[in-house]
Amino acid sequence: MHLDALIWLFLPVFVAGGSALLSFFIMQAKMEVSISKERESLAEAKATINSQKVMMEERIRATEEAVKRAALDEFLKDFRVEERSYMRDTKSLDSAKRSMVMQERLFFRNIPLSNWVEHEMVVEIGSDLQRLQEQTSIFTAASLPASAHTGDGRLPISKLLDNTVPPRPQAPRSTNSLVPAHAVFGAQ
Repeated sequence: MHLDALIWLFLPVFVAGGSALLSFFIMQAKMEVSISKERESLAEAKATINSQKVMMEERIRATEEAVKRAALDEFLKDFRVEERSYMRDTKSLDSAKRSMVMQERLFFRNIPLSNWVEHEMVVEIGSDLQRLQEQTSIFTAASLPASAHTGDGRLPISKLLDNTVPPRPQAPRSTNSLVPAHAVFGAQ
């Protein structure tokens, strides 16, 4: 009976130990589940933070680019080109040339950054002045039909006028004349 008493004495200890082990494993499983849930929520929070960080960096970069672009546009608005043009007649004893001269210069606000840059386009080249003056008239023989011409290429009425009207002396012209073709805003 001695053995029976020992069994009855150690049986509650074994049951308590088994219960303790069972509750330990159950609590361990519960803790693992709660830890995995915490890890999952932590991973979601990290992903959200990372995506917000990337979005914020992109927004900052886009805002910086927009600000730089706006600043550059504002800076470039202060640059302007001033233009002016005129007709230049160059005459010599055997030839005449008429050209249009366009001048440009660059300004920053109202400060000139360059000297006048000249572009010259030849409009007419004549071998003599009389021919150049005839080409500027709208009543030239070249614009009328060939049947109206006399033998020397002139109209009969112009011969009659040449014979009746004495020629007028022409005033001497300068070699370079500045005649503004058009004014541009801000041109001086």
